[in-house]
Amino acid sequence: MSSGVWFPTLGLVAWLCCLSLGPVQGGKVLVLPVDGSHWLSMKILVKELSHRGHEVLVLVPECSLLMKGSESYKTEIYKVPYTKAELDGNFNELKDGVFLKPPEFTDIFINVQRLINFTSMQVTGCESLLNNKPLMSRLRGEGFDLVLTDPFLPCGSILAHVFSIPAVYFLRGLPCELDSKANQCPAPLSYVPVSFSGNTDIMTFPQRVKNMIMYFVESYMCKIIYQHFDDLVSRQVEDGMTYKELLSHAGFWLLRYDFVFEWPRPIMPNSAFIGGINCAKTSPLPADLEEFVEGSGDDGFIVFTLGSLVSTMPEEKAKEFFDAFRQIPQRVLWRYTGVPPADAPKNVRLLKWLPQNDLLAHPKAKVFITHGGTHGVYEGICNAVPMLMFPLFGDQGDNVNRMVARGMAEKLNIHDVTSEKLLAGLNKIIHDKSYKEKAVELSEIHLDRPVQPLDLAVFWTEFVMRHGGASHLRVAAHELNWIQYHSLDVMGIFVIILLTVLWVTLKCCLFCTRKCFRKGSAKKKKRE
Repeated sequence: MSSGVWFPTLGLVAWLCCLSLGPVQGGKVLVLPVDGSHWLSMKILVKELSHRGHEVLVLVPECSLLMKGSESYKTEIYKVPYTKAELDGNFNELKDGVFLKPPEFTDIFINVQRLINFTSMQVTGCESLLNNKPLMSRLRGEGFDLVLTDPFLPCGSILAHVFSIPAVYFLRGLPCELDSKANQCPAPLSYVPVSFSGNTDIMTFPQRVKNMIMYFVESYMCKIIYQHFDDLVSRQVEDGMTYKELLSHAGFWLLRYDFVFEWPRPIMPNSAFIGGINCAKTSPLPADLEEFVEGSGDDGFIVFTLGSLVSTMPEEKAKEFFDAFRQIPQRVLWRYTGVPPADAPKNVRLLKWLPQNDLLAHPKAKVFITHGGTHGVYEGICNAVPMLMFPLFGDQGDNVNRMVARGMAEKLNIHDVTSEKLLAGLNKIIHDKSYKEKAVELSEIHLDRPVQPLDLAVFWTEFVMRHGGASHLRVAAHELNWIQYHSLDVMGIFVIILLTVLWVTLKCCLFCTRKCFRKGSAKKKKRE
C-alpha cells in the first residue's frame, strides 16, 4: 500500500477510534425539547448520551403531545398555564382544512397566524418555567455542563444564557432561516431558494425574481412571527436583545439534514450534518406484521402514514384511499385511527401505530405514502423506498419539492386527491424503474459516510462539554456591523481615493491645458 493511501487511512481509523471512546467523565446535560415530532429524533440522542454515562435531565411540560418519561433518562415535570385540551386544540388549528380546502396565496397569512398562536402558547409555558424560582434555583445548583435544545422555541437558549453554560442546538431548521442568519451563514438568493418559493437551487431569471420577492415577503412576515420571542428574550435576558442575537451565541449546531436532501449551500464551521439520525437502527418486525408483509409475495407492500400527529382524515377522503387500495395487488399497512368502512379491502391493515423504519427496511416495501416530514423522508432515503407524497403544512411542501426534483418521489395534493389519481401515482412509481433506481442511488450516497450521524452528534455534544463551548469555530462576522460585513467602508475609501485621483488628474490636465494655451497665445501676440 502506498504512503498516499496509508496515512489518510490511518487518520480515518484514528478518527473513528476517537469517536468510539467513551467520555473520560460523565457530564450533566439539561435538555429542553420541542413537543411533537421534533422530540422523536432528539430522544435518540438523549438516550445515547445517557447510555454513554452522562447524567441527563429532560424538562417536560405537564401537558404535552408526545413527550413522556423513560427509564433511560430523568425527567422534571413543570407546570404550564394551559390544559391538554387547549394544547390539542391549538395544534389542530395548524392542520385545519388541509384535507378539503385547496391552498391559496392568502393561506400564507392564515398559516403564519396559526403558527404564532401555537408558539405563543408554548412561550407562555416557557415563561412559566423561567418564573418558577424554586425550580430555577435547584437547576442552577445542579451544575449542568450544557443545554441541549431545539431552538424552534426560545426556552432552552434563554436557560443556557441565564445559567452561563453553552447550548447545543438540535434542529432541522427555523422559519425564515433564522438559524442561518443567527449563525452568520451566507445564503445568496441566486442559488439558495427561499422557503415556500417552489424553486430549486438552479433558477431561471423569472425564478430569481420570484425568489427575491419571496425574500422580502418572508422578511416582513418573520418580524411578526418572532416578535413574541424577542419580547420574551428582552424580558428574561437583556433589554433590547432579540432572539436572533441570543441564538448567535450557540455552542454548536446539529443540523438534521445533509445534501442528499437539502440543496447544496454554504455551511458554517460550528455545524455538523446528522441527517438520518432517526433511521440508523432497525428491529425485527412483530410476528403478525412479518406474516402480513411476507404474504404479499412478489407484489410487495405499501406503507402509509401521515406522521406522528395525523392519524385520521375525513371519511369521504379516506374512502378515496380505500377505493384505490382495493384495485392494487400490493398489501397496504396504514396508520389510521378513523372509522373504517364496512367493506374495507382485505389487502389493507389498519394500525394505530406502526414501526415505520422497520417496515421500510423490509425488502418487499414498494412505496412509502407520506406527508413529507423530515423523519419519514430520511427513512425513505435510508431504505431506498420511492415515495408518494402528500404535503400537509409547515415545511413539508418544500421537503416534497426536493424529493420530486431528486427523482425518487411523486407529489399529489391531499385536498383534491381521487382514487383515480392515487391509483395512477402508485402504478407510476411501482412500474417505472427510474424511481427505485434513483432511490437506491440517493440511499447509497447518504449511507456512504465515515461516521454515523448519532456518533457524530454525540461527539460534538461531548466536545462542547469538554471545552466549555466551541468559540474557536464562531466566525468573526458576529462582531461586524452591516457596513463592515459587506466592506462598504473599504469600498467607500476606494471610491474616495479613485475620485481624488480623478479630480487631481483632471486638475493637472486643466492646468497643463491652460499653460499650453497661454504660451500659444503669447507667441501669437509677439508675431503680430
